[in-house]
Amino acid sequence: MDRLTGAGSTGVMTATTHPLTTPDIAATGQGVRTVPADLVRKALAQRSYAVLATVSPAGRPHAAGVLYTTVGDDLWVSTETTSRKGRNLLANPHVGVTVPVRRLPVGPPSTIHFQGRAAVLAVDDPEVRRLVATGDLKAITSHGELEIPDGCFVRITPGRTVHTYALGMSLWSVLRNPLAVAGRATLRPAG
Repeated sequence: MDRLTGAGSTGVMTATTHPLTTPDIAATGQGVRTVPADLVRKALAQRSYAVLATVSPAGRPHAAGVLYTTVGDDLWVSTETTSRKGRNLLANPHVGVTVPVRRLPVGPPSTIHFQGRAAVLAVDDPEVRRLVATGDLKAITSHGELEIPDGCFVRITPGRTVHTYALGMSLWSVLRNPLAVAGRATLRPAG
């Protein structure tokens, strides 16, 4: 017997709405919370670890943990052009990024995740040199990254829309309303 039509089920899925308990995040009519862009920017600036997903020319996905720093809305990463992620980025600038936002030692972390575009820049690129001189890249240049053979820097620019999981929600709200944790922030206007 078909599970969906047996035992009195009509086989039709229904949506359940859950009230949000976080006052500064509004719910949209699509079950996805609107998250303030400033909350996303602040969380990204306070973290330094992300998972960076790239795709090889053969279409094989690759994900790697990276340390990053932010300059404006962009994330900056140090790598090598000969590494797997470096080779993938040189062939395909499209990336996926996930940043865990741990608040408590228990429960799942919140996350910020987005698709973006990466630009690979040489260590001696004028933009890199300017950011090194101003100290903006100190977090990813203070361990000899500027001296690594085949070293390079990656500027990751998030797409216009950034997605979140439980960002801005209390652990209690997440536990009470696990279907209401998806969020979305708009970093810049369309155009």
